[in-house]
Amino acid sequence: MAHKSSAVADEPIEVLFALHPKFDLLDFAGPLEILEWARRDKDDESTKAFDCTIAAAEPKVISEQGVVVGAQITYKEAHERLNDFDVLIVVGGNHDAILKEKSEPIPIIEAFAELQRNDYTRERTLMSVCTGSIILAEAGILAGLSATTHPDYMTKFEIVCSNAAQRDLQERTDVVEDARYVVNNLRFDLGDEDENPYIRRKSDAGRRPSAARKGSISFKGSNGRRESIARRAAMRLGGLRVITAGGISAGQDAALYLVSILVDEDTANEVARFTQHEWVKGTVVDGLDV
Repeated sequence: MAHKSSAVADEPIEVLFALHPKFDLLDFAGPLEILEWARRDKDDESTKAFDCTIAAAEPKVISEQGVVVGAQITYKEAHERLNDFDVLIVVGGNHDAILKEKSEPIPIIEAFAELQRNDYTRERTLMSVCTGSIILAEAGILAGLSATTHPDYMTKFEIVCSNAAQRDLQERTDVVEDARYVVNNLRFDLGDEDENPYIRRKSDAGRRPSAARKGSISFKGSNGRRESIARRAAMRLGGLRVITAGGISAGQDAALYLVSILVDEDTANEVARFTQHEWVKGTVVDGLDV
């Protein structure tokens, strides 16, 4: 696959689901359903917005609910192809075993974050559902960020975040309660609106406009790609967008948010209507695309 710096209108956004034994089924199936129904043109089946791939350690992986899901690629293959993916989704369930064994998906989370640190010109998103955020915390991803998890695991989450911060000598995580999802490290505009489908101009209302005359060299420079990339490089994790969703069904709300920023809000609303899901908005931290 060719290297991508942003979404391409006629090319699906590549999503990798990282599954582990005894994962929670709805953590996986809910977001998958949302993403699979997203179309750039709701009347054209060929305009599918997302292409989802399932990775697991074995060809088949069993959920906590006893449902067996077939993996499309192994973790070894996922690591080899990791640069192909725009989004990595980590689900909850059986997190204690993952933390104890330091097993997947911890290594692939770390590798995905490292990709962004080394190539901040690319837009990538790391999303967790339910107690998947505890796995992100153990991987050291949430230092200095805001995050949430399933309400019943909030104390456990705070402990893991605190221990990770002390271990890595990093800032603590701002644990957010009563949020369907929390978004950090929003992307900055790269290129013009016509050439970058990620850009949502509804967010521009609160931004200070450029003082340069429109059409001048200085105006173009003020909105240039170079400046935007420099700003992203200065962000935590190289500008990796990090989304943590709350308990179980909150993953569907976070997935709708993902559709709204990577496709557009109308598409997200159409998916919510079709799936008969009432989209409950979450919390966006220090962002432009609120």
